[in-house]
Amino acid sequence: MIPFDPGEVLATLEQHGVRFVVIGGIAGRTWGSPTVTRDLDVAYDRADDNLERLAAALEDLDARLRIAGDADPDLPFQLDVETLRRGLNFTFRTRAGDVDVLGQPAGVDGYAELIPNAVAMTIGGVTVPVADLDDLIRMKLAAGRAKDRIEVEILAAVRDERERLGRTDP
Repeated sequence: MIPFDPGEVLATLEQHGVRFVVIGGIAGRTWGSPTVTRDLDVAYDRADDNLERLAAALEDLDARLRIAGDADPDLPFQLDVETLRRGLNFTFRTRAGDVDVLGQPAGVDGYAELIPNAVAMTIGGVTVPVADLDDLIRMKLAAGRAKDRIEVEILAAVRDERERLGRTDP
């Protein structure tokens, strides 16, 4: 089993200057959700210069396409700028665990919509932009899976408790 080290993934993205926002379960955990996750989800900027940086970072992480369902695990896949440009949402297995890079997460238009509300938080020793609670809830609602509906309740409770306590800091 591959060890899950989101700090290594985030440090590699930062080292390459990739523009991204942490979303998904890791973002929820940074806000206080007790839900455990085994992958890192990021929304990335789709500008050409950022695709170059993202491809280089994923290459450094030994990223391989994560195949789900009945898909052929030997399906050829070229990890490069052109592939990232032609695609949108990708799931990878890296030496540091599973990473989902999403050009357009459910419920939002992507990085450009998330970054203005993102909050700098430290994850695994790396300070990165993390989606705010309202955006996380909106994405989970739009995804609509059973586990997402459960997480919406948890994140809403976290938000309510933070408001009750007058907490504005991350």
